[in-house]
Amino acid sequence: MSAAPGPQDTRIDSAYAWARVFASLAIMGVGFAGLYSIVVALKPVAADLGTTRGGVSLAYAVLFTGFGFGGIVMGWWSDRIGTMWPVLAGSVAIAAGLLLAAQATSLWHIVLAFGLLVGFLGMSAIMVPLVANITHWFDRRRGIATSIVISGSYLAGTMWPPLLQIGIEEIGWRETWTRVGIGCFLVMVPLSLLLRQRMVLPSTGGLDGRRRRRALGFTPTSMQCLLCTAGLGCCIAMATPQAHIVAHATDLGHPAARGAEMLSLVFLGGLVSRVVYGWISDRIGGLRTLVLGSLGQAITIALFIPVEGLIELYVVCALFGLSQGGIVPSYALIVRRYFLAGEAGWRLGWIMLFTMLGMAFGGWLAGLLFDLTGTYATAFSAAIVFNVVNLLIASLFLLRSRIPVFA
Repeated sequence: MSAAPGPQDTRIDSAYAWARVFASLAIMGVGFAGLYSIVVALKPVAADLGTTRGGVSLAYAVLFTGFGFGGIVMGWWSDRIGTMWPVLAGSVAIAAGLLLAAQATSLWHIVLAFGLLVGFLGMSAIMVPLVANITHWFDRRRGIATSIVISGSYLAGTMWPPLLQIGIEEIGWRETWTRVGIGCFLVMVPLSLLLRQRMVLPSTGGLDGRRRRRALGFTPTSMQCLLCTAGLGCCIAMATPQAHIVAHATDLGHPAARGAEMLSLVFLGGLVSRVVYGWISDRIGGLRTLVLGSLGQAITIALFIPVEGLIELYVVCALFGLSQGGIVPSYALIVRRYFLAGEAGWRLGWIMLFTMLGMAFGGWLAGLLFDLTGTYATAFSAAIVFNVVNLLIASLFLLRSRIPVFA
């Protein structure tokens, strides 16, 4: 059996550890095809099955719900047996979900395929275990390693939509999903097998034992609840521009194609900023990085309210993407710093559940507020309020870090 990690463990920050980073990045980048498959194919699926866009959107909502709750289960599983088996199971589930959805004859077939296989058993099994586990393989470069892995979701958001759109236009949504499902299986399964080595985590004695009692002056349960609330707040705010920028741009008189380009800019900025914030977090820590990212996101969301011109909107979208990329990776660093190492998976799973619920609720709330007021200014203002909740919690953590960690 492998030795417990520590100063004498030569695998920490090693070449093999970096190989795991890029294998994890590739798995995330390929596996998130499941999410964007339903987004890009919404209109043709609705037309082919004779249902509404709202009906097909239900599959998207159920996918996110399954993704969130599945992360807790998969995080707990990976804490106990390592990363390979959950990721391998998730890879097979995503491929199977796409293949079965491609054969659907009713809306409910698609809802079940995406909700159960792609979401609950699939994407949850790759994101939470991969992000939590990579924190165990690094010490000096933990921040940037974690950020690279979690940026796989933004890499997928930049890469998959145009590829899927081309496929749907050329060969139809069914054949496109079939080919993507086969591709996911052929790429993700071999990469999963590269994660076979396990890192045996420290015992619960000493410093880790004290983490069970108090961290930053909070009980573990209290701090967990605050982190979940922070995740909810940041992602309600984050979802507002992401879910509605295309509609907002068209309301201002710009073509829908320009709005789609703005959304791509958001994801591209997020991809860049996650790596940059990872480098920053290795120097200033996860708490300061969370405060910095939260403050940047609040400021850039506020910029959406007065801006109307096309070039100005492009700039604000780019700034928004660049500002918020460090927020979610910071949660993994905070969990790894202030909780037991062997609990990282399930604790991060709970936080990710609340970020997913925040994304779902934030997108819905922005649409509701627009319907009630006829303007997105109200939605952006509400997003800022929720972002301030995140910023206050992050600032409280940072202030408490100035007292002895274990009070």
